[in-house]
Amino acid sequence: MKFRFGFAWIMLLCAASLEGTVVPVGTILDVRLTTEASSDKPSGEAVSGVLIAPIILNGALVLPAGLRVTGMTSDASPAQAATDTTPEKPATLKIQFTRIIDAKGHEQALASVVESVDNARETVDSGGLITGITPSKTYGARLDQGIGKLANQHQALAGLLSSVKSAVVKQVDPAIDYTPGVELKLKLTDALNWSAPVAIESVPPVTPAGALAALVSAAPMRTVAQDPPSPSDITNLMFLGTAEQLQTAFQRAGWFAAAARNRSSEFETARAMIESRGYSEAPVSFLYLNGKPPDMTYEKQNNTFDKRHHIRIWLQPDQFEGRPVWMGAATHDISITFSQQKKGFTHGIDSQIDRERSKVADDLLFTGLVRAYTLAYRPGVPKDLSNATGDKLITDGKVAVIEF
Repeated sequence: MKFRFGFAWIMLLCAASLEGTVVPVGTILDVRLTTEASSDKPSGEAVSGVLIAPIILNGALVLPAGLRVTGMTSDASPAQAATDTTPEKPATLKIQFTRIIDAKGHEQALASVVESVDNARETVDSGGLITGITPSKTYGARLDQGIGKLANQHQALAGLLSSVKSAVVKQVDPAIDYTPGVELKLKLTDALNWSAPVAIESVPPVTPAGALAALVSAAPMRTVAQDPPSPSDITNLMFLGTAEQLQTAFQRAGWFAAAARNRSSEFETARAMIESRGYSEAPVSFLYLNGKPPDMTYEKQNNTFDKRHHIRIWLQPDQFEGRPVWMGAATHDISITFSQQKKGFTHGIDSQIDRERSKVADDLLFTGLVRAYTLAYRPGVPKDLSNATGDKLITDGKVAVIEF
């Protein structure tokens, strides 16, 4: 079987050694579940996943994307509500991957622990134990507490609000339920000697290089937020292709188009927050590039509104070798807070924004729809700055150029 890799990867690769290469303890593997895993099912349920980004060590490809990992669950325990004699208990779950397999059936033992679950509301300890949320500490519980306090003075109004809440908002489900597509980071707890050879089909760089360098240098690099106008996120991806090609690639990579901002989507956002769940098409605030809002916005969530990968994309007036040009600004939301200034909730982002650039590129490369890829130098980009909400932005200033 052949695996396709981007030029950023190929620049570092050499053919996989038949004698084997040791992947050291502590190496992180990015894995996407291909089966479900749940705290409400007994321990011992089979689980499987796929490696979605290659592992490169000292200039050599040691683990290609596309390898399968298998294992089983353990320590599965459903959440328990509080009683008169016992406190509430969150759900727990371990996902233990113990085998790694290639397409030809080469299989080896794998010693690993789940280090984190991408965009999850749950926490993970150093031993890989996933602990679920405590319903009494959610937004829904706070709303109930507020209604309860109101009942002391306005019982009828509190009763009405409680009835309305029950009619439109579901109770928080504290179970740990991961569906296929949820992504994990595994950390090796023992060295892995992977000796199977792999055929590499490289994704070439975008050409002609000189014309690309000129295009990148002239591309807009800073978005602007409104109310009041202020500089915000850095553009860090460029796409070459049609709107249909972009849409197909993001959909195949498991990303969702964000809903338009309106009363319906904002109401659904509020429901998602109160119910402590995800909202795959949640609206994204507008940022402007060259005075225009995004033409496309994509995101990838899990089971909480608080965290998400997302990218805003703008069609540019330029063309490259007859192909439409798009600029994207990608950041990773990792928290949510209430903004007194904006009188609403706002996300905080991972300041290391190059990681989100890599996440988008890796996901799109894994689809097999990328024809060419270059991580291009871009002069004049500030390396350390802040966005419109005050989040720190740290970057090497490069832009990932993806041609479909």
